[in-house]
Parts: sequence; C-alpha cells; structure tokens
Amino acid sequence: MNGRRASPVARIVSSTLLLLGVLFGSLGLGYCVYGRRQQALVPFLAGLALIALPYLITNVAALIATGVVLAALPFVVRL
Repeated sequence: MNGRRASPVARIVSSTLLLLGVLFGSLGLGYCVYGRRQQALVPFLAGLALIALPYLITNVAALIATGVVLAALPFVVRL
C-alpha cells in the first residue's frame, strides 16, 4: 500500500463492520442452536443466513437492515 494510511472514516467503517459481524454472527449461532434443538426450520435457516451475512455484505446500512429483518424473521414466520 505505497505508504498511505487508511483514513479515520475507513477505520470507523471497518471497525463497525467487525462489531456488527460479531453481533449478527453470535445471534445467528443462537438461532441455529435453538432451531436445531427444537427442530424448527425457520430459526435454523435464519441463523445460517445471519452467520453468512457479514461475509456477503460490506455496506454498513445494508448489513444493519438485512440483519434486523433476518433477526425478526423467526418471530414473524411461524411454521
């Protein structure tokens, strides 16, 4: 990287993405464990999606919006 440092805004965004990834990943793990033990498909799949979400989305606003929707999904969809 030819001696240039990342701007403070870039550091904030990357630390925000890291924190959100940990948050949604841990919530997804909880949903996966719950869905597997209760044999409930919707929480299990929502958990898998929450775990994979930070790897696929790099925009903070999109990550928050998608994460909130996926986190609320097991409460809305009851199968």
